[in-house]
Amino acid sequence: MPSKIWTTTAVLSSTVALALAGLTAPVAVAKQPPVGTTTAKALVFIPNPVQSSGDESLTDQNDSATAVPRGDYYEVTLTDLDGSGYLKGTWANVRSNTGPAAYSSNGTYFYDRSDDRFEQVMAYFWGTETQKYLQSLGFGSTLPAVNAESQDYKVDQYGGDNSFEIEKRDTITLGKGGVDDAEDGEVIVHETGHSIHAAQVPGFGSTLESGSIGEAFGDYFSVTVGDWVAKRYGVPVKAPLACVADWDSTSYTTLVPHCLRTLDAGKHYPEDVKGEVHADGEIWSQALFQIRTALGATVADRIIVDAQFGFAPDTSFAAAARQTVATARSLYGASQAAVVQKAFADRGIL
Repeated sequence: MPSKIWTTTAVLSSTVALALAGLTAPVAVAKQPPVGTTTAKALVFIPNPVQSSGDESLTDQNDSATAVPRGDYYEVTLTDLDGSGYLKGTWANVRSNTGPAAYSSNGTYFYDRSDDRFEQVMAYFWGTETQKYLQSLGFGSTLPAVNAESQDYKVDQYGGDNSFEIEKRDTITLGKGGVDDAEDGEVIVHETGHSIHAAQVPGFGSTLESGSIGEAFGDYFSVTVGDWVAKRYGVPVKAPLACVADWDSTSYTTLVPHCLRTLDAGKHYPEDVKGEVHADGEIWSQALFQIRTALGATVADRIIVDAQFGFAPDTSFAAAARQTVATARSLYGASQAAVVQKAFADRGIL
């Protein structure tokens, strides 16, 4: 790059000139970036372009900017930033990433999906919105706080088509195989759901049934948070609400609608138990979705999340269901508890 060579040569020439004059060259001081803002504007998917467009034919096309129409990017407000200019804040922290870290000194983070910084923005936005949703339900005020810290996200550094949460490091890793996982808000919230469980019950998910509950809650919570954010920003839901990770799953599914898993699979305990946490989780997640449909998102989610404080790390389906019924009775009374009881009974759990 000629301009870079020219700049380097100019610096060397100045240093030589100073030396010949018997003077000492000044020590170069690294320029500090200007301070950023605590709120900013950004472009994101809500929760993903298949949900917002209803177009099941969308494909990754190797991160092509034109693979997703411009109309499926939505301008949002990033909140609770620490003012450093980087995507670090009270409730989310993009700790490491591929390529340059997203930085802004003017309060805007406008990228498209061909730029790795877009996924960083997605991780920050959805991580923050997840905590804000919990707080909107009363967690941290009228109910105990849940995972009320800056959740760490590692973005695009794992090459496989998978994402995962590591409890002992309190870190969520979002992979980049297929559709980059951080392009789908439901994948980000699903993984954050594991951090919620870990914060409520350390070591949660140590058995088949408790692990299945963990996967089920992640699926369910991704849908309910995604729907809450979509309503706040006036984004239409044009694909089945019960379908989880519609965009990410276009890379590995052929059936339409594309779904990683669903919240209405029609599975029943115990005959549909397969011995795999993601598959068996569809039994539990459908019960949660039925509770939400009957009681509304706010009441259902207050019950569902608060009940988890009473789970054991190795809880069974039946024990966790009884705890959820008891929580519904404590928070709202007998009629709501009966609705929760029926949802679990319909799945064969109680």
